[in-house]
Formats: sequence, C-alpha cells, structure tokens
Amino acid sequence: MAANSVMTNYGAMVALQSLNRTADEMSTTQKRVSTGLRVADAKDDGAAFAVAQKVRGDVAGVTSANEQLGNAKGLLDTTLAGLTQIGSALKDVKSVMIKLADDNVTGDDRLNYMKQYDQLAKQIGQYVNDATYNGKTLLGTSANADGATVGAGTDFNVVRNEKGDTYSFSGQASGAFDLTLADDVDADPTDAAAAAALWKTALAGNAAGDFGGIEAQTNLAMATYGNDSRAIDSQIAYNKDKLDALSGGLGALIDADLAKESARMQSLQIRQQLGTQSLSTANQAPQALMKLFQ
Repeated sequence: MAANSVMTNYGAMVALQSLNRTADEMSTTQKRVSTGLRVADAKDDGAAFAVAQKVRGDVAGVTSANEQLGNAKGLLDTTLAGLTQIGSALKDVKSVMIKLADDNVTGDDRLNYMKQYDQLAKQIGQYVNDATYNGKTLLGTSANADGATVGAGTDFNVVRNEKGDTYSFSGQASGAFDLTLADDVDADPTDAAAAAALWKTALAGNAAGDFGGIEAQTNLAMATYGNDSRAIDSQIAYNKDKLDALSGGLGALIDADLAKESARMQSLQIRQQLGTQSLSTANQAPQALMKLFQ
C-alpha cells in the first residue's frame, strides 16, 4: 500500500470507521437513556425481549384478575351485610314467635304480634332483595317484599389468576329466607290454645319457610360466604405480591442502568469529538502532497 497516495487515504478510512462505530454506540446509548430500557425491542436482544413480552402478558393478566376479584369481593361483602341484617331480624322474629307460642296471648295482642311478625318477614325479604351488587345476587329474590317474584341466587365464578383459574360461589335456593307469613301459620288466631300450638311447631320446624330452617340457613350462608370473602382477600394480596415480583424480575431483565449509561454517554461524546478531529486531520494528508509540486 502506497503511504503517499491521493487515491487511497487509509488514515481517513480508519478514522471514518472508528467514528461510525462511535456513532452506532452513541445511538444505542441514547436509545437506552431515552427509553430507560436496555431491551426496548427485539433488535436489542431477541431472547430477552420475548421473555419480557411473556412477563408483561402475565402482569396484565394478574392485574385484570385482581380487578375481577374486586368485583367478587364487592358481591360477597354486600351479601354478608344483607345476611347480618337478616340474622339481626331473625332474633326479633324469634322473640315475637315465643310470644305467639304462649296461649296466654289472646285477642288484639295476638293479632298485633302477628302483624309484627309479618312486618319482620317483609323486612327480611327486603334485605334479601337489596343484597345485589352490579346486578348480581347470591341470595336470590324474596316474594315477601317489594311485590317480587321468588327466585334463586345466581352461582358466581370469578377468574383469580393469569391462567384463567376460577373461584366459584353458589347462590342460595329459591325462597331460602322467606318466612311463612302469619296467616299461613295460624289462620284462626281466635283459638289461642290451638294457635299457640301451631306457633310452637313453626318455631321448631326446619322445613321451607320455618324459622328453624331459615335461621340455620342464614348461619350457614354467613359462614360459607365469610370464608369465601377471606379467600378472595388472600388471593388479592397474593396477586399484589406476585405483581411486585414480576415487575422486579422484568426490570432486572430489560431496564437500563442509567448511571452507567450516563457515564458511557459522556465517554462516547469525547470519543466522537476526537474521532471527528482525527478524520479532519487524515483528510488533510493528501493536501500536504501538493506542496511537493510547488
């Protein structure tokens, strides 16, 4: 290779190659600084980007699952609130039924207690009908209030994780909390002794509409849905911890070390300045040969 050639400027070629490499590295560093990511797309690191996309999908799935679990918790909490009120009303119902089971309660007193019993039965029906969340109900509808038609509660399934696994809650049977109204228990309150016997039977009964059966069903539903609510709370808490872990792992995989990239940026800027100066100097070498012909 001729050292003194105006056709081939080897020094300028080397300087240009070095400047181009510096420009490429500068572009990469600027991209990392501007995005905050070491792997912003598949061109940076195809394998790492593929893993990152999978993890991002899991994060989106868990986030969506937690939103759905929040809806389920709202439904369960609303249901438990209704059951708590039903339980309180049942205590008053039992108090009234004890009086009606006493054959010493006669005449207007008996009629007044029967009206009070019916009012409490209606109140329980209202609690049932009001225990809805976003149009859904686990308790069903009661025919004892609001002119509603008796109906069963709706079974409810909710996604709990990014894989689509679900929790399931069973709705209550139709009329599960509908107390038999006073006239259906005792059609002839004028005979106090006979009426009292009927109320004793109703108080101890466990058939549909009987106090004992509804009290037992209320307690069972509170225990069941209470356990479901705690399970939902635990799943939500776990999902939040999982989201933190996924986000931490994703960051370790693709996030840029901005302190390192900032220092590298300064180094590349100096290299770029020196490379530019070196190329300028190399480009002036052929001009020196012109002096040989002066």
